[in-house]
Amino acid sequence: MPAARVLIDGPSELVFDYAIPDDLPVVAGCRVRVPLRNRSSAGTVLKVVKAEDLGFALRPLDALTDPEPLITENLLKAGRWIADYYGCSIESVVRALLPEAVRTEENSAKKRKTVVLEGTPDEETLTQLSKRAPKQSTIIALLTHSPDHKLPLAELGSGAAGSVKSLASKGLVKIIDEEVRRDPEADGIDEILPDAPLTLNDEQEVALDAILKSINKPHESARPPILLHGVTGSGKTEVYLQAAAKTLELGKTVLVLVPEISLTPQTVRRFRARFAHVQEQVAVLHSNLSQGERFDEWHRIRKGKARIVIGARSAVFAPLPELGLIIVDEEHENTYKQDQVPRYHGRDVAVLRASLEGATIVLGSATPSLESFQNALDKKYELLRLTKRADAHSLPLIRVVDMRNEGRKTKANDTFLSERLRISIERKLAGDEQVILFLNRRGFARSLQCPSCGYVCECPHCAVALTYHRSDDRLLCHICGHQAIVPRKCPECRDNGIFLQGFGTQKVEDVLKKVFPTARIARIDADAMRKKNALRDLLNAFQARKIDILIGTQMIAKGLHFPNVTLVGILNADIGLHVPDFRAGERVFQLLTQVAGRAGRGELEGEVIVQTFTPHSPSIQFARHHDFDGFAEQELEMRRNFHFPPFTRCAVLTSRSTHERLAEFTLETLHRRLKEDLPKTILLGDPLPSPLVRSHGQFRFQLMLRSGSARTLARHVHEALAKTPLPDDVTVVFDMDAWNFT
Repeated sequence: MPAARVLIDGPSELVFDYAIPDDLPVVAGCRVRVPLRNRSSAGTVLKVVKAEDLGFALRPLDALTDPEPLITENLLKAGRWIADYYGCSIESVVRALLPEAVRTEENSAKKRKTVVLEGTPDEETLTQLSKRAPKQSTIIALLTHSPDHKLPLAELGSGAAGSVKSLASKGLVKIIDEEVRRDPEADGIDEILPDAPLTLNDEQEVALDAILKSINKPHESARPPILLHGVTGSGKTEVYLQAAAKTLELGKTVLVLVPEISLTPQTVRRFRARFAHVQEQVAVLHSNLSQGERFDEWHRIRKGKARIVIGARSAVFAPLPELGLIIVDEEHENTYKQDQVPRYHGRDVAVLRASLEGATIVLGSATPSLESFQNALDKKYELLRLTKRADAHSLPLIRVVDMRNEGRKTKANDTFLSERLRISIERKLAGDEQVILFLNRRGFARSLQCPSCGYVCECPHCAVALTYHRSDDRLLCHICGHQAIVPRKCPECRDNGIFLQGFGTQKVEDVLKKVFPTARIARIDADAMRKKNALRDLLNAFQARKIDILIGTQMIAKGLHFPNVTLVGILNADIGLHVPDFRAGERVFQLLTQVAGRAGRGELEGEVIVQTFTPHSPSIQFARHHDFDGFAEQELEMRRNFHFPPFTRCAVLTSRSTHERLAEFTLETLHRRLKEDLPKTILLGDPLPSPLVRSHGQFRFQLMLRSGSARTLARHVHEALAKTPLPDDVTVVFDMDAWNFT
């Protein structure tokens, strides 16, 4: 007898086998109800297996809750690959494939009472109603002139329920329960106007032809991923839009991934404007949606009502039927890597899904990841280039300011506004142009320090200094969220001279309002964007030129298009450069290039001023000259020589515990076991304290492993973990293709 292996809903990963009654067409991916102890529980069928001779009868399934599987066969294949490659349980992957909003039975479609006109009343009936029941007559008139001859009951005014009931008894109207979509983008500020396709330049035409050639291939044909390397402002989005239009014409669907939720509103607006005749077919998926919105969007996608899906990392699992095109915008971004179980990389899973679905995938970026670029050099990916801006304007001129000299001029330790940048801002404001200032550090001051004894206010749970936030007048830990009252005296020596050190976006905003009192200034960071839709509203205001200077963190670093921005100031290019991470230089190069690309995207020329204390850094110099190939050549040579990705697979083992020595001893034990068992093809590092040695009250130690084969590496690590009993207070985390080494 066949049995269903069922993952029970809930925080624990309970998996049990149940007998399948003859009348239930159960397959993998179905949702079912099963008996569990003395209650009925919901669950997901992982697979159908043959029931073994257990000596007792399996309990049968209670019911099949959905007639069709909610997880498709191809998505289940992708899930099994994720579990195998990233070394996690299939149960954790299934929870990612089927979001909680869909699994939770309390969620359901939102419905409203709607009044529908039944035919057209004759003149005699209308005359009698107008004399005897004017309210009923008014309702009939409203329904007659409304689209589809129906209106929500709530829109007919207070007290209309009785009149509607009377009309229904006469057979003139009927009352139905109508599903109402909870649209995440319903309360946008401006009406979306239709947008016609633009004329492409020669490079864009070549890129679009190559993408369409891939889309038009027979389903079973091999389609190598396409890497679209285009400079900032080269019109990659227009290529995406026209490729999406052709895909829809073929009756297929489109998935668009963006790295940041902040990019979703603008991307949605572009797609809804282009596909104005089918705006309802554009769906959105990201973590900021309410449970109801996610439920509605997910089911619209599954039922084929939405043919274009735009979303962040988790949208890679959108249940799109007939998937024809996947677009991964800004494919280099580290936000595509999940930092919790399952620790998948959204870009790599998208490549896998395209292969399983027979779809075309386009990876787009002005600064491709070196992993993708090396795949293109190895001919695993097809490389397409856009080397000039779509409007034929030149790339912005980038000037580097050595802040060591500025410090000597002002005799200040934390100056952030160089003379050159100040003069440039004044000139742009005088010309009614807009300015973006970038600083990847939120808060007012990065620490609070005593000049007498050197004491720094630190988080009691993490090995970091507390950041001062003036808006809340609190010291805040950016790792665990711990808050503390600001001391007026040094807690150690009681000196009154304790002072703020460093600067963040709040201080920049405060100072600029004094330096440029007439300018309209706004700030975008995690603190200022706490309210839902606050980010979208502020970006709309900036687009409408209601803001002169926009200060922001990496939320404004990429993908945004503001034609009136002619100056971008990078206040501290060194943040992220001097950290123990082999990708540090690559990330700084990418960030500088992306931020610089926000300037000069309209008729006026753009200017970028980069402030740094290390002006001769290769990352800064290559970014200054817009030289991606030069940077990639130098960086890839270094990676090859030292056996780092993309020439190896890199994994990290992290041990965590509230007891420092216990975390260290556990990792040392694993290191010894791995050293004994690992083949020489796997490079094994030494167990070391993590750069952030304590986080959320736990001490952390790391061990890096590198190998040419990810599966071989994962297998050996899991064998070592299985042989090593872990203390109760220790957690060991395995991260394949690690992107975060803090």
